[in-house]
Amino acid sequence: MPNKKIKKTDLSITIILIIGIIAVVNFFSYQVFHRFDLTQNKVYSISKVSKKAVEELDDTVNIKAYFSDNLPSQVLALKQEVADILDEYAAFSKGRIRVEFISPGTDEDTQRELYMAGIPQLTFQVYEKDQMQLVNGYMGILVGHGDKTEVIPAVKSDTSDLEYQLTTAIKKVTVDEIATIGILSGNETLSLERGGMSTAYQELQSLYTVLPVELDEDGALIPESIDTLIIAGPKKEFSENQLKAINSFLARGGSVLLLIDGVTIGQGLVASKNASNIDTLFAKYGIKLNKDLVADQRSGVASFTQGFMTFSSNYPFWPKVVSEGFNKDNSAVANLESVLLPWASSIETESGKIDPEQVTQLIFSSGKSWRVQDNFNVTPNIGLKPAGEPRSYDLAVSITGTIPNAYPEGSDNENIRARLIVVGDSDFITDNFLQQSPDNLTLFQNLVDSLSLDEDLINIRSKSVSSRPIKEDLSDGTRATLRYLNVFGLTLIVILFGLLRYYMRKRSRFIDEL
Repeated sequence: MPNKKIKKTDLSITIILIIGIIAVVNFFSYQVFHRFDLTQNKVYSISKVSKKAVEELDDTVNIKAYFSDNLPSQVLALKQEVADILDEYAAFSKGRIRVEFISPGTDEDTQRELYMAGIPQLTFQVYEKDQMQLVNGYMGILVGHGDKTEVIPAVKSDTSDLEYQLTTAIKKVTVDEIATIGILSGNETLSLERGGMSTAYQELQSLYTVLPVELDEDGALIPESIDTLIIAGPKKEFSENQLKAINSFLARGGSVLLLIDGVTIGQGLVASKNASNIDTLFAKYGIKLNKDLVADQRSGVASFTQGFMTFSSNYPFWPKVVSEGFNKDNSAVANLESVLLPWASSIETESGKIDPEQVTQLIFSSGKSWRVQDNFNVTPNIGLKPAGEPRSYDLAVSITGTIPNAYPEGSDNENIRARLIVVGDSDFITDNFLQQSPDNLTLFQNLVDSLSLDEDLINIRSKSVSSRPIKEDLSDGTRATLRYLNVFGLTLIVILFGLLRYYMRKRSRFIDEL
């Protein structure tokens, strides 16, 4: 009996202590704000960039989240996720961000205002009383500061990029200008007129002012308003005056993103060396754009049609770059996991013309790749084998610093300070390949951001990249083991914990009975 009384007393004291600890922790949680996120890329908490952006606000920013009350049950959790994210913004802003959740209801004036602001009414399928019904509702966010507003028309079911959208919107309404991007539209480049890069174009417009730039044969100067010039997939020769205009743009402090195919692929997979001569300009800077194709044993899967049959297979001419193929010291690519670069060409730099310390290798193929320089047979059914010893090749490089002035005549400067990125492929940003490899779009946006902005926003967009393929060099047995552990591992852990708990309780009872 005495032992039982002692145990009851100990239990009461323990309960009182636990309640006291909870009360103290609860008190200090209001005094010291902090959230713990144990995921690798901190995908469930806002990044240091966003915290800094809202901490430095000097005026109030209003965020209005329009969520209807009649939303189906499957999106109610989404509303809570959005609320949690907005709570973090408000907490770190020291009161300068005001968050308001609004249910538009059926008021026609409110619905009209939302329509004019760019927040559409969405239609959801709801199952009620064994019948499918259609319900209208809103899931949009409006960010306002003064007379400026930015809109997130509809929150996606996957909120991984919501932080990027919110921080971008806050920056856009609180600063006078971010940057203006020019896209070269002549010389048979990829453009909206030729089609192929509409998705990439739309994504750029969400952050930047985007303008078409066309250089006539006389090489009219690129407008002063352009901060970064994108030259994507040119296939036609440039006149000397056009090349001079690009050089002048770099000399005055502009940035250039060149996406260039060393080999062009036409109808029927007919391959030929690219006729564009823009490589001659970059050769003067010390960047050699090889007119070759890089084949890699680590490759993407392509689908081909022969007669009435369609088949899919790994295609070496579509190098697949995974984590170890990205420069981990450069924020534009450090957090990427997997991109596909179809029919990519290799890039070399000449140390005699440019300081190697100013060159950053951004992307490189695996050590099991090789080059094809002539007799381009890219049909999928050939028995393609490595030509020579396999090795890694640079597929994208960045130059920041002093480069030779390609046209020093009439100028006092033999060298110019420049920021430019060269990628040995342009197909990766076309709509077809963005559907197959969505991370390609993140790569493109990051490259543009690294030339046009401070590198803040890159880290937000990249942190949620989720493609994590199993390494190709693992054996089949190891891969199978990893798959089974992934499927059944957690269940086994729970079962083992339950058995251990059962054993400990049984042992404790046995000791008490003694």
